[in-house]
Amino acid sequence: MRRPTADAGDRRHGPGRVILALYLVFVIGTVSRSAAQISTRFDQAPLAYTLSAVAALVYVVALVSLSLRGRAAWWVSLVALSVELLGVLAVGTWSYLAPQMFPDQTVWSHYGQGYLFIPLVLPVAGLWWLLSDRGARAVSEGTA
Repeated sequence: MRRPTADAGDRRHGPGRVILALYLVFVIGTVSRSAAQISTRFDQAPLAYTLSAVAALVYVVALVSLSLRGRAAWWVSLVALSVELLGVLAVGTWSYLAPQMFPDQTVWSHYGQGYLFIPLVLPVAGLWWLLSDRGARAVSEGTA
C-alpha cells in the first residue's frame, strides 16, 4: 500500500493536522462562548466579551487560511497568527495590570491560563509550522 504524500505548501499534514484540529476546537469554543456572552450578559463585562469575539474572529481567519494552500493564504495566516500572538500578549498583560477591567475572563486573559495556556502556545506553534520548510514552500514556489 502506498503512503499518501502531501503537496508542497500543504499545511494540512504532519504537525499541521494537530494545529488545525486545535484551531477548530478553539473556533467552536470561542464563537459559541462569545455569542452566548454577548447575547445574554454583555452589560456585565463589555470589554471582556468584545475581546472574546475578536479572538473568535482571529481563530476563524487562522483556521481557514491555514487550511488553504497558496501565497495569499500563507500571508493571511502569517498576519492572523501574528495578530493572535500579539493579542494574547497584550490582553494577558492587560488582564494582570488592570484586573478590574476584566470582571469575566476572555480566552486571552492571563495568557490563556483558563485554557491551559494553549492560546499562548498555539500561535507560536502555528508560526513555527508556517515558517518551517513545508509551510514556506507555498511562498517560495509561487503557488497561488
